[in-house]
Amino acid sequence: MTTTWLDGVTERLVPTSLGLINVREGGKADGPALIFWPSLMMDGTMWRHQYEHFSPTHRVVLVDSPGHGKSDALRRIIDLEQCADALVEVQDALGIDKAVLIGNSWGGMLAGVFPAYHPDRSAGTVGINCTASLPTTFESIWATALAGYLSLNSKMPQLALKAARGAFAGPTAEAERPEFLEFLEFVLTNDPKSVAWALRSILIGRRDEHRLLATIKDVPVLVIAGEEDSQFPVHAVRRMADAIPTATFKVLLRTGHLAARENPQAVNAEIDAFLAELPAPPAPPALERI
Repeated sequence: MTTTWLDGVTERLVPTSLGLINVREGGKADGPALIFWPSLMMDGTMWRHQYEHFSPTHRVVLVDSPGHGKSDALRRIIDLEQCADALVEVQDALGIDKAVLIGNSWGGMLAGVFPAYHPDRSAGTVGINCTASLPTTFESIWATALAGYLSLNSKMPQLALKAARGAFAGPTAEAERPEFLEFLEFVLTNDPKSVAWALRSILIGRRDEHRLLATIKDVPVLVIAGEEDSQFPVHAVRRMADAIPTATFKVLLRTGHLAARENPQAVNAEIDAFLAELPAPPAPPALERI
């Protein structure tokens, strides 16, 4: 295990049913665990500002999703249930019983279904700019065309950056957040064939999950929408939150799709408030006197 990226952050590859998953870990070793799962076309480093904010008080785990970052390439269709199972395998490998899962877009969809599949491993979840609905006709056509084009390339084409900017950056980002726009060039580091499979799996092939979300009973959930998100509009994110009996719904003004990276202060404030309301974990059993 080697130290990298930020002081105190270590990396390791975890064997899972979806291949080797790269995780970065740091923060307070004995603190409550937070696991972050990124958006499609991003890796765990998109959570840099969340790591800096939460690491003094929490054990922080940043996941590179399948086919992204240093995780194994993706060459087949996968679904959210398989992602949830792989996440449990990550928790097992790291010795984490329960954690708060925080995700943006792909990660947000996973944060929605994870407590339905694995309530015993969920202390709470936060889904940011996510949906539980089927893809729209336009979304299917657009994503299918993009996936087909990417699958023909061995290196990420400039068109991918144009597509990501259109999907991730709202009017406020375009006008006022040049650092965020520069950050989006990260998408050019991806494996285009892996991204194509992720598009087919998570964007084009996603299912309607509202009935599944309605089964969540005891796990607190926070769902956050970006006012300027063109990918998953506020009404779609609100519908997802409405399906979850334990959910709280928030809207961030002047914020687009990649909210956790574009507007980290607002996102961190909402997560702070959510964490403050979670039930305290049970105290460890007292040692018996001999």
